[in-house]
Amino acid sequence: MTDTEINTAPEATTSHPPRLTRLTFHGPLSEARAHALVERLTRAEPTTVLDIGCGWGELMLRTLAAAPGATGVGVDVRAEDLARGRRNAEDRGLAGRVEFVEESATGTSRGPADLVLCVGASQALSTAPEPDHTVEALRELRRLVSDNGRVLLGEGFWQRTPTPAELAGMWPGAQVSDHYDLATLLDLVVAAGFRPEWTETANLDEWEEFEAAYQADVEVWLAQHPGHPLADETRERLDRHRAQWMSYRGVLGLAYLTLVPAL
Repeated sequence: MTDTEINTAPEATTSHPPRLTRLTFHGPLSEARAHALVERLTRAEPTTVLDIGCGWGELMLRTLAAAPGATGVGVDVRAEDLARGRRNAEDRGLAGRVEFVEESATGTSRGPADLVLCVGASQALSTAPEPDHTVEALRELRRLVSDNGRVLLGEGFWQRTPTPAELAGMWPGAQVSDHYDLATLLDLVVAAGFRPEWTETANLDEWEEFEAAYQADVEVWLAQHPGHPLADETRERLDRHRAQWMSYRGVLGLAYLTLVPAL
């Protein structure tokens, strides 16, 4: 789907549902937490920022605004998200200090950077299946961050062991082994050569705002375009995602880990 302007006229059969226009961040992240993260991450005065799986790079742009001496590179494979990031950078007067690059992050040579952001994107650093990709991603993050730098890792974890019924309602083929618990995740962080400076997790309000905003525009579009050629496909996708969310709600967590390289 593309961020195409919707024409509500009956004959507008080629328009598409809007995409993620109500999301500020592509994840369960509140304004208050984002502000605190940026404040903490810029205390060390980073001069280079690397955003892995950046999407439109909202957190990176806010970091650059708070660290006027820094430049940033965002890496992602989705062109339309990168274009949104470039527009936002231009609007905020940051275009001269940031680059959005359409490429894979696997084996990237973009580092080392003083600050590496990898929020909900560790799979971009590894070809291993879940949850093994986390171990490989942590090794890559240690390689990509400068010795006195910081990593912000946003990583999924099980808040509790999901039941078979909950797993059956999640993504196709969901298994208990898809994620670690938080304690195990932190042990892996230490084993990879980091110390966890700060550990925090997304709360239910953040998850609910994210999940609602993820679908809201398309839900409204569907309600207003019931006879559109894309309506049946869109309805099936929305209903499937909502059912999945109801299955992992309160079960799947997201940890925001601020990591310091151990020398």
